[in-house]
Amino acid sequence: MTADIPGAVEAHVASGSPSAPVGRRLRRNKVPEVTAYFWVIKILCTTVGETAADLLNEKLGLGLTGVSLLMSVLLVAVLVAQFRTRAYRPGVYWLAVALISVVGTLISDNLTDNLGVPLETSTVAFAVVLVVVFVAWYRSERTLSIHHVDTTRRECFYWLAVLFTFALGTAAGDLVAERMDLGYWVSAGLFALAIAAVAVAHFALGLDAVWSFWVAYILTRPLGASIGDYLSQPTSGGGLGLGTVITSVLFLAVILGLVVFLTVTRRDVSEPERVPSPAS
Repeated sequence: MTADIPGAVEAHVASGSPSAPVGRRLRRNKVPEVTAYFWVIKILCTTVGETAADLLNEKLGLGLTGVSLLMSVLLVAVLVAQFRTRAYRPGVYWLAVALISVVGTLISDNLTDNLGVPLETSTVAFAVVLVVVFVAWYRSERTLSIHHVDTTRRECFYWLAVLFTFALGTAAGDLVAERMDLGYWVSAGLFALAIAAVAVAHFALGLDAVWSFWVAYILTRPLGASIGDYLSQPTSGGGLGLGTVITSVLFLAVILGLVVFLTVTRRDVSEPERVPSPAS
């Protein structure tokens, strides 16, 4: 274990920060800091998850199940790369989020379209599974904070939670938009107001930061999906008629530009935490 300390100290010195004291190692967070950039890219990834899932299902001719298997394999490959990184890398991280958005959408769509599971049932089921993940995470780590996703176990809990927030957001969003027949913009406005209420509860009323984050994270899924559906769906169905191809490419281009910007500027990278090294 002590062999890793010089390399960590050297890397920290190279970044322009003071070197770590002898006997302490650097522990780096594997996920970005929560900034305005984070929420913008998250919503864009959510929108891509909705439109890309529809695009792949329509154009590849593999069927919903085939597309789901293909995207799941790609997601696993990217998550392997994410777990192998030693610190947060914007390109790898956000590619994983984009793919997990697609897979989360496809999981919900498979339950509804292929298995005939009612949206009410899948929404409740995903909510229960997500609660189980959070409970297991907290019992294991005594925190749900995303500021300390710096061990493999915490990262496993983190990505499980992200997956089921997307699945839950998809089911809940479809339930509100389709079953309640509110239309895309009304649905988007409803979820935007819900996110604003969470922000007010956090900043004005002192709602816990961790729970504020995860509730907002869930709500951005149906918000982004409603925006994506409005842009991509035909005008006869209440949409703008851009189609899934144009909508997906447009949002992917914006995501790419923001990720490149963050890679260069490192505006969402947290400083590594110094922790005592275990005795050798």
